[in-house]
Amino acid sequence: MPKVSVEIPQELLDDLDEHVGDEGKFVNRSDAIRASIRKTLDMLDEIDERHGRVETDEAESH
Repeated sequence: MPKVSVEIPQELLDDLDEHVGDEGKFVNRSDAIRASIRKTLDMLDEIDERHGRVETDEAESH
């Protein structure tokens, strides 16, 4: 799996860390960041579909 390096503000990292670990939703930062990216991309795809910028599977079958 490729590695990516990003710079993020400390406040954002602190917020992320609240969701990581034994008491959090994610095992580690990488899992949390991957989940966030997936969710963001899904939301962007939904917005594009609503605005007719992406063909849906249904439209492609016609």
